[in-house]
Amino acid sequence: MDETPTAQFDAYENDFKHLISSISDKLEGSGKNLLGEQRKAALRKVEIELDEADDIVSQIELELQGIPQSVKAPYVNRLKQAKADLTKYKKLSKELHSQAARSDLLGPFKPGRADSDDPYGERSDRARLLAGAETLNDGSRRIGDSTRIALETENHGADILSTLRGQREQIENSRNMLQSADGSIDRASGTLKGMIRQMYKQRFILSGIGVFFVVLVLFVLYFKLVRH
Repeated sequence: MDETPTAQFDAYENDFKHLISSISDKLEGSGKNLLGEQRKAALRKVEIELDEADDIVSQIELELQGIPQSVKAPYVNRLKQAKADLTKYKKLSKELHSQAARSDLLGPFKPGRADSDDPYGERSDRARLLAGAETLNDGSRRIGDSTRIALETENHGADILSTLRGQREQIENSRNMLQSADGSIDRASGTLKGMIRQMYKQRFILSGIGVFFVVLVLFVLYFKLVRH
């Protein structure tokens, strides 16, 4: 298998030409006579093939970089032609998509209706335009409803945020109160400890005084009873 840059270029170019031929047939050949869903399906297939053709053109550009400068000129022209074909069918595909969209909006045109006795029949251009205007009005109403719902949701969200802020403030106030209570409890605990120490100190002093008086009484009794 020939793996030279020019051989790869030719292979990618052949693939591109095959895709372009298929696209051309769907847009300008037999596919042009398709109607309704068949036409839509053909246009969707064209979009896929155009993406594939775009990728192939990118590959062709890469292969062009490896072709020797002495023989590069004709390959540059062939790449330009491929890009021109791709641009042409992309534009044509976009136009046909737009036509299909307008056809869906205004409804199918039936030959001969414009020559009927009633120029404003239900299938006349005026009726189709009115139907299109009504569709646009419905879309506007839906957009208005969506906007109203979004605003209501935003207001509801704002109320929720306001409630959450209030609850956060209450929690912060409660936390501050708890911290103050902890401080008060610590101070009260210190006071109680001081009172307990003072109580033990007073008890020790009273005990010492009691012992002193007992010793004093015993000493007095000793002198009165024994020394006489």
